[in-house]
Order: sequence, then C-alpha cells, then structure tokens
Amino acid sequence: MALSRVCWRSVPLGGAAVPPGPLFSLRLQPGRRSPTWGLPPRPSRLHLSPKGDVKSFVSSFVAKTKVVNEKYNRFLERRFPRFYVVYSAFVKGFRMLLADAKKARRIKTFMSQKKVMFHQLSYRDMEHLRQFRRDVTKCLFLGIISIPPFANYLVFLLMYLYPRQLLIQHFWTSKQQLEFLDIYHARRKQSHPEILNCLEKAIPLISNTALQRHFTQLCNKVQNGAHPGLNDLLLLKKCFSVYPLDIAHLSVPHIKALSRAMLLTPHLPSVLLRYRLNKHTTVLHQLDKALKRLGTGQLTAQEVKSACYLRGLDSTHLAEDWCRVWLEEWLQLSCSLKKMQPGTTPHPSVTDPQRGTDAAGLAVWNLK
Repeated sequence: MALSRVCWRSVPLGGAAVPPGPLFSLRLQPGRRSPTWGLPPRPSRLHLSPKGDVKSFVSSFVAKTKVVNEKYNRFLERRFPRFYVVYSAFVKGFRMLLADAKKARRIKTFMSQKKVMFHQLSYRDMEHLRQFRRDVTKCLFLGIISIPPFANYLVFLLMYLYPRQLLIQHFWTSKQQLEFLDIYHARRKQSHPEILNCLEKAIPLISNTALQRHFTQLCNKVQNGAHPGLNDLLLLKKCFSVYPLDIAHLSVPHIKALSRAMLLTPHLPSVLLRYRLNKHTTVLHQLDKALKRLGTGQLTAQEVKSACYLRGLDSTHLAEDWCRVWLEEWLQLSCSLKKMQPGTTPHPSVTDPQRGTDAAGLAVWNLK
C-alpha cells in the first residue's frame, strides 16, 4: 500500500519537547512523478501595533520637538537677541502666510461651489482675497530669482537687507511695520500736489461754467488746508464722467500721480497704468459697498485702521474713534454714487498740514 503522506520533523537532541506542527512536509500523491514540497501555512492576519500606540508615539514625538524648539528659541534670545527678533518674525510670518493660503483656498472653493462672484462675498472675505493676491504677487518675484542654483543664499541676503521691498507685512517686525507704513504714506503724500496741479489744468476744459467756478473754489479751499464737505464734492461728480477727467482721457502724468497715491507702481506703460488703476479702484468700490452692508461697528480696531490706510489715511498715528469717523464719511460719499464705472472710486489727493494726514479723507476726489 502506497504512502499518502510522509511528514518529516526535526527532533532535537537531548530529548527536548518537540513543538507542534510540521516545519515542512513531503506529500506523495498518486499520478505525480515528483513530490510536492509545502511550507506550513502562514497566518492570515498580520498583527500590527494598535492605533493607540501610534498616536502615543506621534504625540510624544511632537512634545519632544516642542521642548527642543523652545530650548533653541531661548538660546537664540539669550545669545543672539538681534537675530532672534528677525528669526521669530520670520517664523511667525510663515505661519500666518500658510493660514492665509488655507483661508483663501476655502474662499475660492466656496465661490466655485456656490457660483459666487467676488463682489458677492462678505467684506472680510473680499479683503482677504485682495490682500492675499497682492502678497502672492510680491512673493512671486522672490520665487523667480531663487530658481538659479545657489541663488537662495543671495535671496536670504536680499531679504535681510531690503525687507520693505521684498517681504510682505507678515515678515515685518512691529517696529518695521510702523517705519515702513510711514515711508509709504510719505510717498503717497508727495503725489497729492501733482494731482491738484493736473486737476487745475483740466478745469478750463470743463464745458459747464458753474462747475468750473465751483471746482476752482474747491481746489483753493483744499490748498489752504480746509476740509471740503460731502455736498461740495458730490456737485463735481459729473465732471469725472466726461472729458477731460474721465479715466479714458486722463493725461499720463495724472495717471502716474494717481497710481502713486494708490501705492501702485507708476513705472509701466500708460495702457497698463490705466488698466491697473481701473482694476484697483473697482475692487476698492466693491469693498466699500460690502463694508457699508456690514457696518463699521463690526470691525475691530486693526481692521478699521487697515481700511483707512488702504483708502489714503495715515491711520497708524490716529486714534481708533477718529478713524471710524473718517471711514464713515468715506463710505457715505463712495456709496452715494449710484453707478460707478471702473477706475472711478474717490481718492484723497491732498494732505492736511496741521494733522499730517489726508484732510479728513474728503479733499479732491476722482469721482464718476
């Protein structure tokens, strides 16, 4: 009778106990010339570490990393205080930039899913997207010059030497923010006399004699440091809808001066200058309407000062209450215009010498 199965087992010396189960087996089957060698069956499931162990390992690793990071920060603060200020500002700015990117992505996803346009968003979402686009545009230049090999070392040096030109506000220290905002506003004030000069040159080209006389009186009032009222400004809005003060017929020096007043670069061809000024002022007017719906009372102190600075007021050295009053007057004038074409948002163009800021935000405007 043929054997159906032959099992080989290793027998330990010394009479030790033999573990159960074959280590390997030899199977003889009828009709086959060669035996079939088979290993013992493997277990069907792999026994891994529980999820709790993995989570505890990750949490302990994160905790140790935080401890090491805190020790490193204390070391830098104690041994290299000046470098620590720059280092901490950079780390904090990078985190803020990542948070802004995540929020901008959520807003864009919401716009895509709900089929919502930019001007239909809330004020804070509109302002966040506007500022994030400007920040990304500024960071794009650093990304381009970092492409060549070993150019990143040069970029770090340039960022340290020229933080105002190359870095966004997230990476500025608190002292740098005050200093740089003052520099930008000083440059903005330098364009105000040029804007007034361009307006005075355009007054004789206005067809309405009564508007010519009123425009001249208003320019003289602003040059003497007086604050024009809302009604005086609204009487001139028709002048900015036709030649010579509509956006399509403004002279190149006037366009460049307005660009500097809006903190836009004037070093572009006139066609691009008009396009950028149109786009910027259109977005600004959409922000005004959204802010009017929200109400200035819902804004924090920092949001109020940022909104005033964007619209031409040097709000860094003014009290919050005065900024709120200024912003209310701006919105009252801007939102009283029934129909705004691109590039026709009002803008201040003169500085009050007594306050060192724009004359109540209601000086000479580019109205439609």
